[in-house]
Amino acid sequence: MRRSLAGRIWPNALAAVLFVFFVFPVYWMVSTSFKRDLDIISKTPVFLPLDGTFSHFSTAVATAGFWTMVRNSFTVTLSAVVASLLIALLASFAIARMRFKGRKSFIVVIMLAQMAPWEVMTISVYMIVRDADFLNHLLPLTIFYMMMVLPFTIWTLRGFIAAVPRELEESAMVDGCTRTQAFIKVIFPLLAPGLMSTSLFGFITAWNEFPLVLVLNKQAEAQTLPLWLTQFQTNVGNDWGATMAASTLFAIPVLIVFFFLQRKAVGGLTSGAVKG
Repeated sequence: MRRSLAGRIWPNALAAVLFVFFVFPVYWMVSTSFKRDLDIISKTPVFLPLDGTFSHFSTAVATAGFWTMVRNSFTVTLSAVVASLLIALLASFAIARMRFKGRKSFIVVIMLAQMAPWEVMTISVYMIVRDADFLNHLLPLTIFYMMMVLPFTIWTLRGFIAAVPRELEESAMVDGCTRTQAFIKVIFPLLAPGLMSTSLFGFITAWNEFPLVLVLNKQAEAQTLPLWLTQFQTNVGNDWGATMAASTLFAIPVLIVFFFLQRKAVGGLTSGAVKG
């Protein structure tokens, strides 16, 4: 009894400690964005801002180029995620269901591409975009963000498609469906966890990406929110409340997406990693 009780206590205690360790910085960022300036610089920490203010958020939103960069970030991120899902659905279906020459080599290339560090390719990417005369455009960012998340998306969806019994697809085709109709009506509805997990991964990756947009887009009207956040303190000075408000605004879309997708996404990541 004592051993079983101890075996239940220490994992829960460790989980609680890790939860506080990872959540406290986020809480401190959000709470600081509501504090008054005197509470922020006070030597006595103020953990709960009872007399909070929204003025820091007003300062953050009023900075030059904020709404333009919000629009650019959503445009690039959502376009990259949707494009990667469409391409990955076709590629993962081909890998899981079809046998063709070079299939194993293609899988190896996908794995290598997933492990490739994009930071070391920044210079070559810059030269490609410069020679194509596409600097300070959103299209190159969308394409390269899509390429960043595409290997992971293909690999995960391949596991889900391989886990669907072939008999279901063959039964639909016997009943008169074409291969495309069988995929849409039978396989696609079963891919919801995989689609959500890959969408969440792609959204976070593209939303937070910094090196490429820093190198490719020098003009303010073509930049995204990560650059806005790095330049924010230069624009407002040592206004820590406004800086924390800007960080909170930057994190809100990711938190919202994770809140709606987290149940299916966590199951999708584990299932897609081991099946197939």
